[in-house]
Amino acid sequence: MYETIHHGLAPRAAFLRRLVRHAAAALGLVGGSLAIGVVGYHLLEHLPWIDSLLNASMLMGGMGPVDALHTTAGKLFASIYALYCGLVLLIAAGVIFAPVLHRLMHRFHLAGESDSK
Repeated sequence: MYETIHHGLAPRAAFLRRLVRHAAAALGLVGGSLAIGVVGYHLLEHLPWIDSLLNASMLMGGMGPVDALHTTAGKLFASIYALYCGLVLLIAAGVIFAPVLHRLMHRFHLAGESDSK
């Protein structure tokens, strides 16, 4: 997927396609995680769909739930989902920034090779 140390820098168009693919994967991960939260709040706390979306979105964004939780299952779900969302945020950021960091490191490596010759 990425060019190796022996290849030149990928053309800008290829880099942008790679960046779009990574962003789509991160968006899919975040969207799927949000869907899990919405369904969990709806089934465990019996919240309406829109309130479930609000609570899952706020928790995923790091703000915390909006509605008070009444069931033990809902409280356990919210605590596990909060920890999970923290990991998803880090993973999504890593997936998005991976092609940028690879290109930057590859460019520095190529510049280092030309300086040493």
